[in-house]
Amino acid sequence: MKKNLKGTGVALVTPFHKQGTIDFGSLGILIEHTISNGVNYLVVLGTTGEAATLSKDEKNALIQYVKDQVAQRCPLVLGMGGYNTQEVINNLQVFDPDGFDAILSVTPYYNKPSQRGLYLHYKHIASASPLPVILYNVPGRTSVNMKAETTLELAAEFENIIGVKEASGNMSQIMEIIRNKPKDFLVISGDDGITMPLIAAGASGVISVVANAYPAAFSSMVNAALQGKMDEARRLHYLLIPLIDALFSDGSPGGIKAALDCMKIVPNNLRLPVVKVNKATQNLINSLIAELKDKGIEC
Repeated sequence: MKKNLKGTGVALVTPFHKQGTIDFGSLGILIEHTISNGVNYLVVLGTTGEAATLSKDEKNALIQYVKDQVAQRCPLVLGMGGYNTQEVINNLQVFDPDGFDAILSVTPYYNKPSQRGLYLHYKHIASASPLPVILYNVPGRTSVNMKAETTLELAAEFENIIGVKEASGNMSQIMEIIRNKPKDFLVISGDDGITMPLIAAGASGVISVVANAYPAAFSSMVNAALQGKMDEARRLHYLLIPLIDALFSDGSPGGIKAALDCMKIVPNNLRLPVVKVNKATQNLINSLIAELKDKGIEC
């Protein structure tokens, strides 16, 4: 299972109709787009999927649709976290794990727990989860950073905590985890822009935003880096970096939805409080997509 979660995971966006309901037709197109272009697994109900704006019924419908559409053609990871430890445990106890390979659980946000609080939060989640757990450290969104020592303590003590998605952007912290982790523990990049150097340092892959739009090119970059073909990995990395930077310059997932709309894969509809990127950013994204096409990089 851990081997299957190496490489490129895609943090799927949730397409919406203009009136705000889930656009399952576009979601099906997106799923086929990513799977057919070589990604290794899909992540459902992550931050990029605007999960915080979905009702419980919508989440259940989305889970079922993705399972049916994927039909076991690739592994699936489900986002399941929160700032109320007991509520996460309650959700795990009623969750049907069939069709999923792991859960991705973000550090508690808003209440800013200590490192001891983070450790105990994940200890209880690991004990309750019917599936392996991937920790998710994204201090830019949660206002709390899980330090390397806490991640390593959890990795060493709980067999079903199988990896961490690290989106701290702190290269020293991430390399400390890589250097001292258990052998099979996955260190997964949570930032598209530093995925190539992190793999060079020993990371196992990425859970990507840009791979919604460019699954083939980004997967090729990841695979080249994992295989030690660093010249090819660098070439693709530097081709994609301007677009990656643009996608995050005015909020995410606003940027990736702007790109997917330009490519006519997913309409550019979001739920408040997330809004569309500004016109200048949209124009920049459109021009960068055109430049990539001119350079032979297709969606």
